[in-house]
Amino acid sequence: MVSAREIEAMARAVALADRGRATVLPNPVVGCVLMTPAGQVVGEGWHQGAGLPHAEVVALEAAGAAARGSTAVVTLEPCAHSGRTGPCTTALLQAGVSRVVVGVLDPWEPAAGGAALLRAAGVDVEVGVDSAAVEAVNRPWLTAVRNRRPYVTWKVASTVDGRVAAADGTSRWITGAEARADVHRLRAECDTVLVGAGTVRTDDPWLTTRDTAGVPLPRQPLRVVVDSAGRTPGTARVRDRSAPTWIATAAEVGDDGAGRVDLRRLLTELFSRERRHVLVEGGPTLAGAMVAAGLVDRVVAYIAPLLLGAGLPALGAAGVSTLDGAPRWHLADVARFGDDVRLTLEPPDARTSGPAP
Repeated sequence: MVSAREIEAMARAVALADRGRATVLPNPVVGCVLMTPAGQVVGEGWHQGAGLPHAEVVALEAAGAAARGSTAVVTLEPCAHSGRTGPCTTALLQAGVSRVVVGVLDPWEPAAGGAALLRAAGVDVEVGVDSAAVEAVNRPWLTAVRNRRPYVTWKVASTVDGRVAAADGTSRWITGAEARADVHRLRAECDTVLVGAGTVRTDDPWLTTRDTAGVPLPRQPLRVVVDSAGRTPGTARVRDRSAPTWIATAAEVGDDGAGRVDLRRLLTELFSRERRHVLVEGGPTLAGAMVAAGLVDRVVAYIAPLLLGAGLPALGAAGVSTLDGAPRWHLADVARFGDDVRLTLEPPDARTSGPAP
């Protein structure tokens, strides 16, 4: 039986977990709240980065002796393995925690099983509390681990009539400074930026995170160029030393001799390299291919109050031939940045994704 205070504590744990959004990859965001049987909070913590103490350990250190007999409310099942840090299950048991309330089970096999281990040691364990909110805050990592490929966000900036460039090819800047600053914040939350060779040739972007408005920046994302023939110029900005770069060619991740990069193989390879969140910033051809392959998990669209009437469309061929065949996405969020509007779209099943606890 879950108490009202435990539900409130889980909401707080979710908010704590969110603080690690731009710093923890390839690890999950996790938040933890420790409270006495009477409901008094004695410790809080969140995971701040790979190799740093996990949320439970941070909360236990904050609580000290008050952790004995307490309830740990944690967004993700406490880990049961030793990596760069020790098992959180061991830390909880040694501290004398008597009850653990979990948002979602850990789908990563090496770390899973913590709930069963705690139960076997006599700890009261409740799983599945406020799982929708927990899934939402940790969706990129959970999706990546469950699908064995990175979570994919497609970012696009377009005019109201869906153009990403004018008829003469000009495309800078469609959106204003506030929206562009938000894109840098979005990049900071991802560990990989993906573009096509055409975008590199046309725009010569750096694809680095610069203006993050105070958001911690522990690393630059990996810049990946889908370049089947390997023709990215040596002078391209993506080849500088400001961030790591991979020019992905058909010779490395080809489509069974078709001469093109296999996008699924590319994502699988990125996952094996511990990449968990890919931001697609390429042009309409790459975006259309990703959508057609069913590889886009979220759309973040910045819409500027401009009308062009002609020019490059935001999305190329995406495998949709009729209106009935077009998937209808869920509008998850709307935000304003100056005169621009940001729309965040997710598949309808994202609201209920994840296995039952």
